[in-house]
Amino acid sequence: MNSSNAKPGDFLPAMANIAREAGALLMKYFHQRVAIEYKGEADLVTVADRQSEALIRERIRQLWPAHDILGEEGGLRDNGSEYRWYVDPLDGTTNFAHGFPVFCVSMALEYKGERIVGVIYDPTRDELFAAELGSGAYLNQQPIHVSAAANLAECLVATGFPSHKRHKNPNIFFYHQITLHTHGVRRAGSAALDLCCVACGRFDGFWEFNLKPWDTAAGVLIVQEAGGSVSDFKGGPFQLDSHETLASNGIVHQELVNEFEHIVSGRDLEPLPEIQLKGN
Repeated sequence: MNSSNAKPGDFLPAMANIAREAGALLMKYFHQRVAIEYKGEADLVTVADRQSEALIRERIRQLWPAHDILGEEGGLRDNGSEYRWYVDPLDGTTNFAHGFPVFCVSMALEYKGERIVGVIYDPTRDELFAAELGSGAYLNQQPIHVSAAANLAECLVATGFPSHKRHKNPNIFFYHQITLHTHGVRRAGSAALDLCCVACGRFDGFWEFNLKPWDTAAGVLIVQEAGGSVSDFKGGPFQLDSHETLASNGIVHQELVNEFEHIVSGRDLEPLPEIQLKGN
């Protein structure tokens, strides 16, 4: 496929097909309960991650051989192209490895530094989220939009924690504070799907530290095209290499930014409760 004069919509059908094919491969391995490997202290990887990325890379090479590809498992293939793919072949590997059915395939395409198409496929629910720059966001080809929640206290939000060195991650303080100031916080284990849930109004907000470009490239575009806002924790512009991702329906975004400022500065914080155990 010639991409020299291509529009974002020209890529979407093929991207959707690739994501569905990779999702079907993941489901085959999911039902087999594949063996777990470690690529660090606690980062899991399975044969499913590697095979899914190999499939996606091969399909991209067949259709767009000159494009750059950055994938979680295979790193960067840099051809000097104006097009770059961001591929997470299995977002939610820990869930996948433990048989918990919350994981997905995430793919985004960037042109001259601007993300133009994103696709995220949840094979357990057969839900395909997609967005094209300037054309809105969709779930199984039906338009989606962020929620209309206007009061943070009534919002359901989501977050995530790292798979390693959790004791050194400050998010537990954010989790505690935001839990008390919202309707609840969920931690499902897939940042890409959390972003999709913001886009379609299931969540009103999401935040996480230290995500990688392949975690956010597609999901951020989907949120933005669904009418939501994405920034760093201070409300500044979101960057793919940022260590801070804050997404919301836009309406409560400033409230979340204010909460984060309070947490960082140590102001107006709710104390941790004392543990009181009843005697026998």
